[in-house]
Amino acid sequence: MGWADLLALGRAEIAALHKTWIAFFITFYVWFNMAPLVSTIIKDTGLTLDQLKVLAICNVALTVPTRVVIGMLCDRIGPRKTFCIVMWSMAFPCLWFAFSSSYTEMLISRLILSAVGTGFVVGIAMTSLWFKPRDAGFSQGVEAGLGNWGSSLAAITMPILALTVLGSWRWAIAISGVVMFLYGVYYWFAITDGPKGTVRPVSRKAQAIEVSTWGDLILAIIWTIPIWGVLSLLVRMVVNKGYVTPETSYFLYAIIVAGVLHQVWALIKVNVPILKKGVPEDDKYRFTQIGTLNASYVVTFGAELAVISMLPYFFQKTFALSPVMAGLFGSMFALFNFFSRALGGYVSDRTPTRKLAHMIYLAGVTGGFVLMGMITPEWPLAMAVLVTVICALFVTGGCGTTFALVPFVKRRITGNVAGYAGAYGNVGAVVFTSAFVYLTDSQFFQMIGATAALTFVFCFFFLKEPAGAFAKEYHLSSVDKEMMAGRSHA
Repeated sequence: MGWADLLALGRAEIAALHKTWIAFFITFYVWFNMAPLVSTIIKDTGLTLDQLKVLAICNVALTVPTRVVIGMLCDRIGPRKTFCIVMWSMAFPCLWFAFSSSYTEMLISRLILSAVGTGFVVGIAMTSLWFKPRDAGFSQGVEAGLGNWGSSLAAITMPILALTVLGSWRWAIAISGVVMFLYGVYYWFAITDGPKGTVRPVSRKAQAIEVSTWGDLILAIIWTIPIWGVLSLLVRMVVNKGYVTPETSYFLYAIIVAGVLHQVWALIKVNVPILKKGVPEDDKYRFTQIGTLNASYVVTFGAELAVISMLPYFFQKTFALSPVMAGLFGSMFALFNFFSRALGGYVSDRTPTRKLAHMIYLAGVTGGFVLMGMITPEWPLAMAVLVTVICALFVTGGCGTTFALVPFVKRRITGNVAGYAGAYGNVGAVVFTSAFVYLTDSQFFQMIGATAALTFVFCFFFLKEPAGAFAKEYHLSSVDKEMMAGRSHA
């Protein structure tokens, strides 16, 4: 599969790909529909900039843990139903936020709406059902790359809708939610979970990811804690800025602890009976595979999000550029997302091993950030831009090589795996952004480069080349086949 195949709309899998990236695109459009309207909302409501910053934090808060939850749901009920549930359910907090009459309502509705960022996970799960192993990288790169542009289009079009067309920021946000709801109705009837007539493997439990050994259960618990724990950084941020009182923070910390304990208990409850019964050899996988993907997405997508937030100002102050020019150069990471993410997936499909492709990109991420950490005002602007472009190509392409590996960990828990990796991308963004407060620009880039180097070493030793990475069909274990046979006879 190549670039030209994207125009073959008569092919069922290509049509499914386009329907799915549009769904993902719309969820991301809704997710970022507030950011371009901050000044307008302040002027209309009388809220302060600090209050809007709290809303921005709420807008990402629940995305991290809910990506794992939605991944589990994908594996249990299928991505079609899950995507529709996300689009339908998230339309209501979007409308609530649009027509809220108090700041409290805006806070609660935006916090709930942050779960719309889970659309990424569902899109990955759906794409993996429609495309063969040999096309896994490119198809998922296209879906994720085009879907991520939803945030960019929101930044461009929301001010136009609010100020020029509708004359109201409330109606502009509301319409985006209505469009998402209606597309969810269309998506329900327009697509199936894979080609018609196929029976997809289904996870045995929806409460937690399945593991294969007692040691992997411990690893799953360890890797789960940061997904909830990173929220404590967000709480600390709002406390330090005086947005909430220390007393309120204790309640928020208690919720985070409760979330961690609930997920740990779910892992134990689901997996202890499975492990006591014994897992067939052909159904086993190593949780370190998921760990390598988690770490990889920290230094690719996590780094991308963190760098996007500071890059325009970096160019502005380093080279004394105008805000317009600095914004142009600072938009490179987002600008290259579709092309380079799809390219990373394509390289993964065409390289002799998927591990090799991934290691090349991780090395590029490491080198790219090391070079960016060396940029000074004495550099020629053209050289700084070139280094940034190269770094962006490896970072966004590394997202593609990461998710090219996701469907091969264990077929019936692809949603779970995508949820964990996707969540860790946001974990990385929060950690890197929080660290940036205490670092110079150079130190910030070098820190990401050092983290990428450690990830390279981690993946070198623990990432295994998946079986059947370029086969005509995905590997199915004896348990998968038994469960699929039971469903087909039901």
